Amino acid sequence: MTTSASSPDRTAADRTDDVDDDVKGAQREPRDPGADRKPDDALVRISHVTKYYGHFKALDDVSLDIHRGEVVAVIGASGSGKSTLCRTVNRLEPIQKGEIEIDGVPLPQEGRALAQLRAEVGMVFQSFNLFPHRTVLDNITLAPIKVRGTPRRQAETRAHELLARVGLADQASKRPAQLSGGQQQRVAIARALAMEPKVMLFDEPTSALDPEMINEVLDVIKDLASSGMTMLVVTHEMGFARSAADRVVFMDGGQIVESGSPAEFFSSPRTERARDFLSKVLSH
Repeated sequence: MTTSASSPDRTAADRTDDVDDDVKGAQREPRDPGADRKPDDALVRISHVTKYYGHFKALDDVSLDIHRGEVVAVIGASGSGKSTLCRTVNRLEPIQKGEIEIDGVPLPQEGRALAQLRAEVGMVFQSFNLFPHRTVLDNITLAPIKVRGTPRRQAETRAHELLARVGLADQASKRPAQLSGGQQQRVAIARALAMEPKVMLFDEPTSALDPEMINEVLDVIKDLASSGMTMLVVTHEMGFARSAADRVVFMDGGQIVESGSPAEFFSSPRTERARDFLSKVLSH
């Protein structure tokens, strides 16, 4: 199970021809996995998770730790399970086996405890999911006011700060229909950040965008990565995975086939399946 069709193979191939030269110089310094980390310093812990859709096994005994401040890019072909994995982290997709923890707290199945823990996890989808009848400012302030009880003036001040951060300081009074797709996605990012999440999840945030709008969204996500935000990013953008991620996770058939630093994965993939995938998406 993956997200809706948006020509993922096309986007991966068409927009990776400029990756190699530009990205080598921009690639993040690899992290020392042990530096400044406790052995259990996982902000998100996914343990032996299995997910079925009917008789179809979308996730097969998947385990993954995401450490504080780490940016993990999840890549793979359509149907590999990467979007399903992302959506299980805040129980948008229920699981049949395994356990997920956020900052040491097991993710509840339902109820108020689940809602409270979800508030710690920001999510940005490929479709922007903005309220069309509300202004940009209202879209960003609604959850902090209703869920966190933030005073309106404080919420609006923070919203204006976030709009400036994503390059939309002058768009607060507009409605989503008055914005481009790239602008709407940046509003969605600002809305997620308004809840002060501990971790951000991105489910193919550029796949629904026109090619000329992709970089403006990726630039915002890269800025978040540089600021130390913990992030899980499902993406077909190989240039982003290579330049902005601390770790690349390659999925196939509902399993994590390979995981490593961008330098390791893109230069010396260990598995035949990963080599085949890269030969296809990086061949143009």
